[in-house]
Amino acid sequence: MNTPLAETLSVLLLAAVLAWAVIRPRGWPEAVLAVPAAGVVVATGAISLDHARAEAEQLGPVVGFLAAVLVLAHFCDVEGLFQACGAWMARWSGGRPVRLLTAVFALASVITAVLSLDATVVLLTPVVFATAARSGVRAKPHVYACTHLSNTASLLLPVSNLTNLLAFAASGLSFTRFAALMVLPWLVAIGAEYLVFRRFFARDLSSAAPGSGDSGEPPRLPVFALATVACTLAGFVLTSAVGVDPAWAACAGALVLAGRALLRRRATPLTVVKAAAPAFLAFVLALGIVVRAVVDNGLADALGHVLPGGTGLPALLGVAALAAVLANIVNNLPAVLVLLPLAAPAGPGAVLAVLLGVNIGPNLTYAGSLATLLWRRIVHQHDHGVDLGEFTRLGLLAVPTALCAAVVALWGALQVVGV
Repeated sequence: MNTPLAETLSVLLLAAVLAWAVIRPRGWPEAVLAVPAAGVVVATGAISLDHARAEAEQLGPVVGFLAAVLVLAHFCDVEGLFQACGAWMARWSGGRPVRLLTAVFALASVITAVLSLDATVVLLTPVVFATAARSGVRAKPHVYACTHLSNTASLLLPVSNLTNLLAFAASGLSFTRFAALMVLPWLVAIGAEYLVFRRFFARDLSSAAPGSGDSGEPPRLPVFALATVACTLAGFVLTSAVGVDPAWAACAGALVLAGRALLRRRATPLTVVKAAAPAFLAFVLALGIVVRAVVDNGLADALGHVLPGGTGLPALLGVAALAAVLANIVNNLPAVLVLLPLAAPAGPGAVLAVLLGVNIGPNLTYAGSLATLLWRRIVHQHDHGVDLGEFTRLGLLAVPTALCAAVVALWGALQVVGV
């Protein structure tokens, strides 16, 4: 296939796949269109079979890692971890909206970092709805915090987000060096979001309801789940230090919790498979092939001309801004797949700047990340409307503030920690 025709076909298929992922007609999985689209770009020659195979081989370990983390998060929920979090938030806040917002920020940030953004969106958001209702406060600021933090708070660890796993593979950094470089941007970005939320939702947060907090028995902590997660995190550090893929530690943690649930008859083999979200994993692989076709047919050259070079502060700001814009145009997963090969030659600093852009930037629009799209569906299931104008106004305040602050923090971390 000639290049103009291949480029046109690839772009049209990518647009169709992303539109399907946003709309999901009749609730069908994203993979329903993505997998055939990947087959089309290969069959028509828009991407060579060798390039498609190479893309699948590159994404394979990342997808396996993602599956293990999803299973780990699901069985933490089965063990009662998120219900315990909700009870703790209700008791600690005592019906005071600001304290509840602080608690949501703290828990959502930790859960996103350790168990991935999907855990915050899918498992914590319903808990926050219930906690706000039990505490007698307006749910909106706290529910919005779940979606913002599922993106922004996913900067810390390679396991926090699929985009992180891709950037981790491209950066050449160890698990601990990645975390050391990202801890300051993570803290700064979360702090910036918190200040914006306090100001933007000042009216909602002023309607206190003293005495309406949960004063019942303290929640039972799921000690086994917490211990498994702690051991899994330690395993990430250990495997990275000895040169073993950290995915093995994730698999071990997932197997322990899933095995316990199976033995206690709280799960079946089918529920374990469903927890790994195989349709979504197929979507990720297929999307990677379609994006690679777009890159091979001209997008890489176009972006290469505008992507800043170097790792100075102005260059890092430019890289992060471009990544944020592209994430809101084509979604953050395709954006990171496109930009990482272009940024990698400049070193880990540029790769991490891309990550800041594709993780913080999606808070600007619904289509910026799959997590935000999923969050919107969960919110509608709870009969809670989301106003597009309000969501965008919040994003216009939060995204530039958090992104600029995080990039400056990353630049500082690069000077202190080095690569």
